[in-house]
Amino acid sequence: MKLADLTRQAGEWLRGAGPMEDVVISCRARLARNLAGVPFLSRCTTDQKQDVANRLRGEILQANIAPTVLYVDVAAAGALDRQLLVERHLISREHATADHPRGVAIATGETLAVMINEEDHLRMQAFRSGLQMSEALAEATHLDDRLEERLDFAFHSRYGYLTACPTNVGTGLRVSAMLHLPALKMSSQIEKVLRAAKDLHLEVRGLYGEGTEALGDFFQVSNQTTLGVSEEQIVEDFAGELIPKFVEYERQARDSLRQRQGPAIEDKVQRSLAILRSARLMSSQETTFLLSLLRLGVTLGLISDVDIKTVNEIFLLSQPAHLQKVLKRELNGLVRAEARATYIRKRLGANQDPPDR
Repeated sequence: MKLADLTRQAGEWLRGAGPMEDVVISCRARLARNLAGVPFLSRCTTDQKQDVANRLRGEILQANIAPTVLYVDVAAAGALDRQLLVERHLISREHATADHPRGVAIATGETLAVMINEEDHLRMQAFRSGLQMSEALAEATHLDDRLEERLDFAFHSRYGYLTACPTNVGTGLRVSAMLHLPALKMSSQIEKVLRAAKDLHLEVRGLYGEGTEALGDFFQVSNQTTLGVSEEQIVEDFAGELIPKFVEYERQARDSLRQRQGPAIEDKVQRSLAILRSARLMSSQETTFLLSLLRLGVTLGLISDVDIKTVNEIFLLSQPAHLQKVLKRELNGLVRAEARATYIRKRLGANQDPPDR
C-alpha cells in the first residue's frame, strides 16, 4: 500500500454505513500512551524524539497489527501529503505542522491509524462508519494490548496511564463522533444544543478538531472525562446515551422542517444539486455547504439518484490536497476551483461539456 492509494476511495470514516449513519458520519476511539522512562514529548530532546520515532515505527511494523500497514514519515513528507493525511483524519493538524521527528502507521482500510510523536509518544486511533463505538474501542484496545506486550507504557497505580495533557490521564481514552446537524442549524437550535453538550462535559469542535470551526454543519463531539471511569463506561455513556440524544434532536428538527417548510427545504436541496451539477468554478467552502444540503436531501428521501456514500466521497476527494493528488499536479486559485467543479460534475453524472457561447 502506498500513500497515493488512499486517493482512490474514501476511508472507513466516510463509508456511509453503520447505525444512525444519517446523522452520525463516523466515530473514533483514541488511546494516548507514553513510553515509561522517557520524558513527555514537550521535554524530549530532538535526539530523544528521533529515538522514540525509530523505536515505535519498528515495534508497530513488527506487531502485525493488520494485513497491510503503510508507514508515513510525516517529518519527511511533503506539504501536500501531510495535508492529505489531515483531510482523511489520519493525523491532526498539529501533527502535520510540527517540526520534530514523527510518523503515522495506517492499517488496511483505514480502520486504524497510529500517530507517533504527536502530543504523546503514541496515539492509537480506531475508526468506524456510523455509531459503532464499541467496535472501534475493541479494535483500539486490541492494538493497545498487542503493543503493550512489546512496550512498557508510563502507568501509575493510582492515576492510570500518564499523558502529556492532564485531561487524558487515566484511561487515556477519547471517544468522538462526527455529526451532521443541518436541521438544528437551519432551525436556530444548534447553539442551545451545543451549550447543553458543554454542560454534559462534552467537547464540540469543527470538522478537523481543535481550533477549527464547523463547516457545512459538521461537528466533532468528544468526551472530556478520562480519569476515575472505565473505558467501557465512557463508551456506554457516550454512545449509549449522549450521542443518540443528538441524533434524536436532529431527526426531530428534520421532521419539523419538512412539516413546516417542506417546499422551501426541497427547493434548497434541489438548488444545491443543480449548482453542483452545473457550476464551472467551485471553492472548498461552497462545495462543503452545498454537499451538506445535498446530504440532507438524500437522508430525507428528496434525492433518489445519489446516495450518502457518493456524497461523502465527493466531500473528501474534492478537498484541496486530494484533488491535486488525484490530478497529479499542483493547482491554485481559479484552476483548482475549475478542476473541483469538473470532478464534482463527473461524479454526479452531469454533462461535462460547457454550453455553447
